[in-house]
Amino acid sequence: MHEKNNRKSGTLVNLGKRPQYVSRLAVRTIDFKLAYRLMNELKKRKLRFVLLEHDAVLPERDMIWFGSEVETAKFRNEGKAIAVSIENISEAVDKAVRLLRGITQVNRLYFGIDPGPRPGIAWLADGAVLGVAQLEHIEHVSGHISAIASTLEFKHMVVRIGDGAPLIRDRIINDCLTHSIELEQVNESKTSRGLLRHNHVVSAIRIALLAGKRVIEFRTVQPTEGDLREIQRQSRKLSNGRNTISTVLAYEVATGKCSLEQAINENYSSS
Repeated sequence: MHEKNNRKSGTLVNLGKRPQYVSRLAVRTIDFKLAYRLMNELKKRKLRFVLLEHDAVLPERDMIWFGSEVETAKFRNEGKAIAVSIENISEAVDKAVRLLRGITQVNRLYFGIDPGPRPGIAWLADGAVLGVAQLEHIEHVSGHISAIASTLEFKHMVVRIGDGAPLIRDRIINDCLTHSIELEQVNESKTSRGLLRHNHVVSAIRIALLAGKRVIEFRTVQPTEGDLREIQRQSRKLSNGRNTISTVLAYEVATGKCSLEQAINENYSSS
């Protein structure tokens, strides 16, 4: 008997007349922590998948499956294996999306950035959406773009940012230029029509698809009194009403010299 016949069969889902597999994606690893995080990422992106035993027979010959580096090396001739680790889950899912859509070569890689305290970001291959994310800090934008771009092969990269939230927008622009990321500024009013408020990731997709004006110079970041009051309001909210940072600290947060969390801690220690 062949070894393959001794292997476990995949889990089936009964859809009516006969059992059918519901996805071309499979999580197939013995690493529970890795499987758990992979499934969370796939669910977040609304991608259908099946969970298989680490040594199960693939239900379809061309199935795309995730496993550890050791597992994908061991079963490298089965299906389309994607090696994944805890550190590169997002990039591995990006690769799976490209395989699902038959994208093998990318001419133009587009990024769209919707600026805000939690900026939305989207990345597209020749107009096809590969992924979206909402980041927790504006300082993470340039690193996120560079990390995604490093996993893809493309001829041209276009990064576009909306013109809203001027203070945050200009800080993101300066950070991108510092990291040699060329970008365009897009009229954001055209991207928010028909959207629910704060739908940053959808706005980011629309921003990515609109031509803008090339940004070639660093911006002068000059917060207004309204900007400083808003940062102070955020400090009260983040500290559950226990602390309002000073105007001086709010200015340092606004200009990127320290984070809001650092300003709150400094305000605590000096009070």
